[in-house]
Amino acid sequence: MESSLVENDIRVYLRSECAVFKKTSDKWGGLSNMAPGYPLCVNGIPIRTAEALYQACRFPNDPEIQQKIIFQTSPMTAKMVGKPFRERTRPDWEKKRIVIMKWCLRVKLVQNLEMFSSLLKETRDFPIVEHSDKDAFWGAKPIDLNVLKGVNALGRLLMELRSVVVANSDLEFAAVAPPSIDNFILLGERIGQVSSSDTMPNICTQESFFAV
Repeated sequence: MESSLVENDIRVYLRSECAVFKKTSDKWGGLSNMAPGYPLCVNGIPIRTAEALYQACRFPNDPEIQQKIIFQTSPMTAKMVGKPFRERTRPDWEKKRIVIMKWCLRVKLVQNLEMFSSLLKETRDFPIVEHSDKDAFWGAKPIDLNVLKGVNALGRLLMELRSVVVANSDLEFAAVAPPSIDNFILLGERIGQVSSSDTMPNICTQESFFAV
């Protein structure tokens, strides 16, 4: 599951020629990891957004932090709740974060295939760009009203995924294997293959899991 993305490869994008998203309410907002309506299920554990899954992967040795992240109702809160514990982030995070993000996007696709693949295809061959005012790595920052500049790592991973979707039939997306990295754990269990069928209510019921 390696990516051709280079971390210091900064690019310039013309907003008018791209599929740009910033807010989840934007036309392409469903591409955001923060977007609601794309529920996930990993190891039988329901997770509300791709953002929560990604953030939980920071802390394989701390199931209590992972659980706190997963239980947040807001994806932004799920992102922020781990900040006080950043020193406990897996030591190889900077090297592995791209492949982990790529896996999270694939899980989002497999478990929300019709809706997410349709959205990716609707972007046609436009560059996909996450507009971010603060993060020029995962997104691209505005230089002026029509120019964005940054690595745009999330947008480029989405473009890679779009290429796979366009080139393959839906049958290719029945399951996704975990990345080949050490210590890939969620709530004390090694993360296994994620299947589209894992979202079935009898396997992964969000209401009962999140009940207080």
